[in-house]
Amino acid sequence: MTIHTGISILVSILPVLAFLFALIILDSFKLVRFASVASAIGAGIIAALACYFINSRLMSAFEWNGGSYYRFAAPLIEESIKAAYIGYLLHSKRIGFFVDAAIYGFALGAGFAIIENLQYITQMPGAAVIIWIIRGFGTAVMHGGATALFAVLSRGLIDRRESENLALFVPGLLFAIIIHSAYNHFFFSPALSTAGVMLVLPFVMLLIFYRSERSLRSWLGVSFDTDQELYEMLTTGDITESKAGRYLISLKDHFPGEVVADMFCMLRLHLELSIRAKGILLMRESGFESPPDRQVKETFQELEFLEKSVGKTGRLAVMPLLRWSSRDLWQLYMLGK
Repeated sequence: MTIHTGISILVSILPVLAFLFALIILDSFKLVRFASVASAIGAGIIAALACYFINSRLMSAFEWNGGSYYRFAAPLIEESIKAAYIGYLLHSKRIGFFVDAAIYGFALGAGFAIIENLQYITQMPGAAVIIWIIRGFGTAVMHGGATALFAVLSRGLIDRRESENLALFVPGLLFAIIIHSAYNHFFFSPALSTAGVMLVLPFVMLLIFYRSERSLRSWLGVSFDTDQELYEMLTTGDITESKAGRYLISLKDHFPGEVVADMFCMLRLHLELSIRAKGILLMRESGFESPPDRQVKETFQELEFLEKSVGKTGRLAVMPLLRWSSRDLWQLYMLGK
């Protein structure tokens, strides 16, 4: 490998990785582990290889002009494939807030951009370094930013509608496709487009992080206090002085005594895990890392047994107190990692 090729590779991939590293540093709650970031980058690499195969076959089959294809068809195909992994993370409750949505999305886009730039370098080994600077600071960061914005918009719509209907992913996907297509249209010079990306995207990401961390702190405060109150009520046996307590007592009229006992145990274990997960987040914000707790795995196993024991009807009956929102499920996923 020549010095020229080495420099071309560095300037084409380092900017997007530096931007991603900055996002991870800005996450004061440390919502996303490095292993999860690496997995997202790996998913982006796979997505890039898949898109290279699809784009090559479609352009060859339909004899499509390269310029038109990369302005219209490529953004649709590439953003859709990248969005599939983010959709999986959202559906499996691995993304809880805007911050981790942005980090996962940008990491995926970074992996995609790295492979794409390396492919171009192998095809144009003698191209001027300025081309790879533009691709590194412009195109690569655009890929990461478009996927990050898709993840953030989708997370926001899921929170607002409290649903995971596939239609909620469409607005974010369309927005990412439009950004990608507009960039590929070269309405401005490549240098000016790159400058625009580097000026606008950091501001947008900082705004997302600011609003997300405010929301997270608010959720932690309210939810933590509520969980503690309900947990104290269950452990002390003083459950008659609140609406939640009276609701629990009313379950005795509809279920056998042993099922109600399992419901109480299931609710208590869920609250223990929820309180511990929120405590871990608060420790991370203060710069401390909670040591792994071997009992957590056993608690999850016991919780799974109790959920089977009370059955679907029993779980539905306790649902109003468990508050199985996407964020509550996300915190259990985070604790179980």
